[in-house]
Parts: sequence; C-alpha cells; structure tokens
Amino acid sequence: MTLGEALAFARQQIDRLDARLLLQYATGCSHADLLARPETPVVGPAFDQFSEWVTRRAAGEPLAYLVGETEFRGRVFQVSPDVLIPRPETEVLIDLARGKLAGQKSPAIVDLGTGSGIVAISLALEYPGAIVSAVDLSPGALAVARNNAGRLGAGVVFFVGDWFTPLAGQRFDLIVSNPPYVAEGDPHLELNGLPHEPRMALTDQEAGGTGLACIRRIVADAATHLRPGGWLLFEHGYDQGEASRNLLTAAGFKNAFTHPDLAGIDRVSGAHL
Repeated sequence: MTLGEALAFARQQIDRLDARLLLQYATGCSHADLLARPETPVVGPAFDQFSEWVTRRAAGEPLAYLVGETEFRGRVFQVSPDVLIPRPETEVLIDLARGKLAGQKSPAIVDLGTGSGIVAISLALEYPGAIVSAVDLSPGALAVARNNAGRLGAGVVFFVGDWFTPLAGQRFDLIVSNPPYVAEGDPHLELNGLPHEPRMALTDQEAGGTGLACIRRIVADAATHLRPGGWLLFEHGYDQGEASRNLLTAAGFKNAFTHPDLAGIDRVSGAHL
C-alpha cells in the first residue's frame, strides 16, 4: 500500500481533507510528501492505525479526538473525550476579556468550567501580568488542562469543583466562562460529532429547561467573587442574549451587553459591578 493508494482508499469513506490529515498523522508524512511522492510505501502498523481512524471518522468520531489535538489561536492544544473540542467562536470571549483588562498590571482572572483550558491558558499567555485560575468539575478535564498549561508554558492555578465552590473568599477582576448552555433534548446534540463530546460540558441536563441553568448559577454567585468594577463575561447560545442580559441586570450588574461572533450570531454577554 502506497501513500496515494491509502489516500484513495480513505476518500471513498470520509472527507478529502480529513483523509489527508489522518494519513499525515498516521505516517508522519507532510502534505508535500503526499503530492511529490505518492508512491512511498506505507508500513503495516501505520496503515493499520490509519485504517482504524478512517473507520472511526466515518462513524462520526471527531478528528480532533482521533489524533488527540487541535489548534486554537495559533497554539496546539491536546484534547480527549473528557473535554469539548475548541471552537473558533470562543475567541470572541478571549478578545473581549483582553479588552476589559486593558491598563491593569496584574489582574486576577478565573475561568469557570475550563475544559481543555483554552480560555485560561490563552489569557495567561496573552496577558503575562495576569494571575489566572481555572475551575472544572471533571478531574479528567483538569488533567487535560494541566497538561496543556505545562506544554505551553502558561501559569494557571487549577481547582476541581462546582463553579465557585472551591473559590471561597477569593475575589477577581474578571470572571470568564464557557458553560454548558445547550438545552437538554435539543436535537443538535445528536449531530456533527456532538454525541462523542462530554454531555456535561454541552448541556445543563435540566429536563425541559432552556439551557440557562448553569448561566443562572454563575450570574447569581459572581458578585461575591468580583472586586469593585470587576467584569463577568460568558459564552452562550444564539438565542440566549436577551435572557443573559436580563439575568445580569436583575443580579445588580451594570451596562449588560451582548456581543456577536464573526457570523453575526449572539455569542458572549457580560456586565460589570
């Protein structure tokens, strides 16, 4: 079996780009190698791995879980089925957070529900003076996040627990979160690889709910963990902007706003004390 033959085999079952990327990961070859030397033999173990990945990808398993990593903001983050796969939309949350921190020398930041750590780690690396903490309920997710922080050289302190529970007595200049916000029972949970991602990171699992249960808890408890003038920013669903602003205003926050992502969809809401 050659590189060219292996690629042709995979293209019968999965997307062309996925086939190429999986072949590169399995064999260690580059895109240039595939183009210039398609006659290069693929050794048995490499083809076995490639064939297994193709079968799993054809069954809907996300490519990032197969190869164990993905890119976000120009950095490679390791991922596993314990964490959500990073989405480009979350860059909006990070960009807004950086804007709110402007002019502060050593702001204290906490990322609630950190998952693979992309938000906390990105802020720690892009705002070097910040003191960054991160919380997650899942020990498996925290293991991934700690590994990513170590690999990327980010100084983040990690806590295991439910939202603010492990942060008793601590106050921050900025609280950020990308919490579960898909309503339980939403048909989208069965599409586009989502069945392979951790359910507890996607939905609040509130039967008959609107997906806002986690956001409600964060907003309700945030004020006791913010310094005067501190900001709360969180990601949410396309139809949750108005409800998020109402929750913030009712909790005593000022200047509640909603910011769209690059597709023009409501993506992040926030306010300050």
